[in-house]
Amino acid sequence: MKEEILKIIEVLKSGGVICYPTDTIWGLGCDATNPKAVEKIGIIKRRTDSKSMIVLLSDDNQLDKYIKAVPDIAWDLLEQVEEPITIIYPGAKNLASNVIADDGSVGIRIVHDEFCKALLRSFGKPIVSTSANLSGEPHPVSFSHITPELLSSVDYVVDYNRNRVHYIKPSSIIKLGINGEIELIRK
Repeated sequence: MKEEILKIIEVLKSGGVICYPTDTIWGLGCDATNPKAVEKIGIIKRRTDSKSMIVLLSDDNQLDKYIKAVPDIAWDLLEQVEEPITIIYPGAKNLASNVIADDGSVGIRIVHDEFCKALLRSFGKPIVSTSANLSGEPHPVSFSHITPELLSSVDYVVDYNRNRVHYIKPSSIIKLGINGEIELIRK
């Protein structure tokens, strides 16, 4: 796993796009602080809208670096929820402008998967996570469901865990407001 992570980091540092197993489904990823890399993902997915993308972090200690003021309720949610959860936080900062929504928010998921944690810690920056499919098509439930066309358009396809399915669905998504308001986006 260590050798593969070193290869992935080279690709991410050069602005490349990877196809990788996340803590939920297989995804496309890049350096979440590099706007040109984020733009590449939109092109690969044939995404025409300005839909923002989820960002992965290795632990919640990093939230303050990317969110202006983490709502108190977020800490409770992160502590209590056992399944993967993406929280949309207000006041994103230090990220590529094209991963931030028009209202200034960003969706962040703290990963618990061993591979993702190791990758994120080694890279030292957040990584984008969006499903490994063309826009509008169903998300792949396993590596074998990713289209060859999509695989050939990325800069690196991760070998690790190709035969394993972690979850067959994306994470739940909850949006938090500045004053702790909670809105369920995806269950």
